[in-house]
Amino acid sequence: MSNSRIWILTLFTMLVAGLNFPLGKISLSYGSTFVLLGIRFVGAGLLMLPFIWGRPHPRSAASWLKLAVIGLFQSTLVMGLNYLSMRTISSGSASILSSSNPIWFIVFSFLLFKTRYRSMQWAGVVIGFAGVAMTQGFAVEMQSGFWLSLGAGMAWGMATLLTSRWGKEFDTWVMAAYQMLIGGVILFILGPFVEHSSLIWDAANPFKELFVLGWMILISSIAQFVAWYYVLSNSDPNKANVYLFLIPLFGVLSGWLILKEPLHWYTMAGAVIIGIGIYLVNRPAGERSRAVSVAKGA
Repeated sequence: MSNSRIWILTLFTMLVAGLNFPLGKISLSYGSTFVLLGIRFVGAGLLMLPFIWGRPHPRSAASWLKLAVIGLFQSTLVMGLNYLSMRTISSGSASILSSSNPIWFIVFSFLLFKTRYRSMQWAGVVIGFAGVAMTQGFAVEMQSGFWLSLGAGMAWGMATLLTSRWGKEFDTWVMAAYQMLIGGVILFILGPFVEHSSLIWDAANPFKELFVLGWMILISSIAQFVAWYYVLSNSDPNKANVYLFLIPLFGVLSGWLILKEPLHWYTMAGAVIIGIGIYLVNRPAGERSRAVSVAKGA
């Protein structure tokens, strides 16, 4: 796939991920977190089954286990912790903390696979994360939700790392479908132990609920995951990963448009800083300073 198409798919994924915050905020009024997310992922997985039936499936128990682990981190932990965190912190703070993903990606890559990174890449990640914080005026709320959302960022970093290393073993559509299906089932199982399970149907305004639910299943789940997994499997995950810094920016802008949330000057300033971080991470390395992976394979 050409670089321009990779870039378009990456930008699409970041835009959808940003829109997920205000729409997710709306969806929370329709039921408990794990029930809504379970419906989202199981529904998306089941809808995809007819389309992936004839595509290559995993043939070994080890491969199915890898899919289950990806589903646990990507669909269950990332989304479950993120949505739970918004009980006590704002969606803006949740987007900042969960977007620490690239930092955790590099940390886990270094610790687990001994991957070496250039100092410029480390600097770009730190500057990019500073830009993310800047988009919210550095106002991060230190409550229980802080740790839940930070945990979501860690889980997202691990999910991205595992997907980048294992993803080439799977058909993109098959991986997206089964990881969501498995993650959704785990959410349904854990739901009663975490919160009071509930689902509210507003008969007076069903179209709004159907739109939000349809967006969560078709766009936020199927389209977003397929596009992101394709990007990770067909490009440098280190470079693709840094674009996750755009998620809070898109989240703030979509919150302003959809929920009429205030838009501040420091959001635009943060966008400039994010751009600098992205440039540093994607800046070509010289012959003496290329990132070298010591451990190859899964």
